[in-house]
Amino acid sequence: MNWTKKHIISIRDFSRAEIDVVLKKSKIMEDLLKKGKTSSLMKGKVLGSLFFEPSTRTRLSFESAMKHLGGSVIGFSGIEGTSVWKGETIVDTVRMVASYSDIIVMRNPTEGSARLASEYVDIPVINGGDGANQHPTQTLLDLYTIKKEFGKIDGLSICMIGDLKYGRTVHSLADALENYDVKLTFISPAELKMPDSITKSLTKRGIDIKETTKMDFKGRDVIYATRIQKERFPDPQEYERVKNAFVIDMNVVDQLEDSAIIMHPLPRVTEINTDVDNTKHARYFQQAANGVPVRMALLCLVSKVKF
Repeated sequence: MNWTKKHIISIRDFSRAEIDVVLKKSKIMEDLLKKGKTSSLMKGKVLGSLFFEPSTRTRLSFESAMKHLGGSVIGFSGIEGTSVWKGETIVDTVRMVASYSDIIVMRNPTEGSARLASEYVDIPVINGGDGANQHPTQTLLDLYTIKKEFGKIDGLSICMIGDLKYGRTVHSLADALENYDVKLTFISPAELKMPDSITKSLTKRGIDIKETTKMDFKGRDVIYATRIQKERFPDPQEYERVKNAFVIDMNVVDQLEDSAIIMHPLPRVTEINTDVDNTKHARYFQQAANGVPVRMALLCLVSKVKF
């Protein structure tokens, strides 16, 4: 199919066919990386990397992706030392950076900020995370990781555990999985349950969902753990009550199905014990590595580069 998207703002904007295009193109990029080959597909192109809040994997994997494609990167990580620190608006910042760049990737704590930015510039804008709202490129690499592991997404039982209220990664992933025939289990403290808007939408699409406050991984293919995000809590006491609500340790691992995998968008704090890292179930570091080929594919797609 022809790629028609100019911006990547929300996974809700994607059809299953469009997701499948990204996954197919990402495999091409991964094969290129495995062969140790460099590319000049984005030679002469500049990526404007605007990270208004902290990031490690998303920011660095976008930079790595652009450089593997022969392009270059400008931008900032944190607002100190920028005109934003002086009070410049998001709109003015992106309009300015757009005059220096060919693509913008942006992370901002304000929900809707990426879509707002896209309305004021003529170059593609990629949402690197907007508050507790969406993180579409993370979702695409999550789907890529699952498909690599199982050869499919349809028919799987997927469990999301942890902060489902504020976690933009699980919000985006749940939205994307509306396009597939899956069973979903949401495990969280009652005060951190998946937003009703998402569960209602899933139910409307005929997705089998279960919500619980107990750790139950029987029959699950994918366990997608998330960090309890202290920075998203308006009430510090609420965070203290739930910060260690669910921990995946070796006792939990012993209860998993033999082929089950554990994923996590990272960074983790205490929710996955480090002993789990060396088990056959751990996939979170491979998951993070998959961000490079997926983001390489996305940079080329929004730039209308054929590959």
